[in-house]
Amino acid sequence: MPTTPAQTTDGTTGPATDGGRTKRADAVRNVEAIVAAATRVLATDPDASINEIAKAAGVGRVTLYGHFDSRATLVREVVDRAIAQTDEALARVDLDGDPREALGRLLEATWHLTHRFGAVVVAGSQVLPPEEMSRAHEGPTQRVRGLLERGRAAGELRGDMPVDWQVSVIQAILHGASVAVHRGEITADAAPALVRDTTLAALTA
Repeated sequence: MPTTPAQTTDGTTGPATDGGRTKRADAVRNVEAIVAAATRVLATDPDASINEIAKAAGVGRVTLYGHFDSRATLVREVVDRAIAQTDEALARVDLDGDPREALGRLLEATWHLTHRFGAVVVAGSQVLPPEEMSRAHEGPTQRVRGLLERGRAAGELRGDMPVDWQVSVIQAILHGASVAVHRGEITADAAPALVRDTTLAALTA
């Protein structure tokens, strides 16, 4: 049954309540809570179930499925946001000047993002096509590759090994540090400097 219009102060009519706006605001809050919870949960457990994510978000399964029709749809949203936030954060890193120092800054910034999103990429690779998942590494890899090539040309970084291998070494160190933090082998506060120093020690000419 339609809502009966209520007369406003200027004589016009409008909705009797703001129920529609309230409902939309609640829906937005639920979506944000679900995505945030899914990011946290999947970062540590890429196999986390819908029930676990809903519980972490403080909503029921029915509410979650009201916004995301499948686990794959939710994972896609989490991955898309992680990619966008990663690109935005890394775009703010100063890559000018000495390539070794610039690489160090980029490594530290990348570590924080790697630690934050953790196994989200693993969760994405389980449900999304490989070509979509390749986007998760495309932007960061291009930035690293550009600095490696600059450093090699300047004679500051090793040129006696393939660039692709150097990129793989960097990715291994970043992910290894994240695992080490979760195992309690190093602290999250110590990790950025360890990642930077270990990588530069391996790649410096």
